[in-house]
Amino acid sequence: MGEGVDPTQMCQRLVDKVAQSKQLMAMTDPDLLVLFEDWFEELEEEIISINREHGPLDAGQLAEKTGLSLRGARFLISKLKREGKVEG
Repeated sequence: MGEGVDPTQMCQRLVDKVAQSKQLMAMTDPDLLVLFEDWFEELEEEIISINREHGPLDAGQLAEKTGLSLRGARFLISKLKREGKVEG
């Protein structure tokens, strides 16, 4: 069959991630989740505003303007593009 992804191992990792996510949700204070959601919405609005003012930015430019990590900037750009909130 050659080299490639082991589906059994991949499924096990997915199950582990879901279990970890459920554990984190069980331990998280609901008030903290609300604060996180509010912050995330404000961050998205800031990125949309930056996009309107400066045009589409790449992840590096966005990370520099917002103080986000490159990975965080990539994630948010991708999310906002999928939702049609910013242009690519």
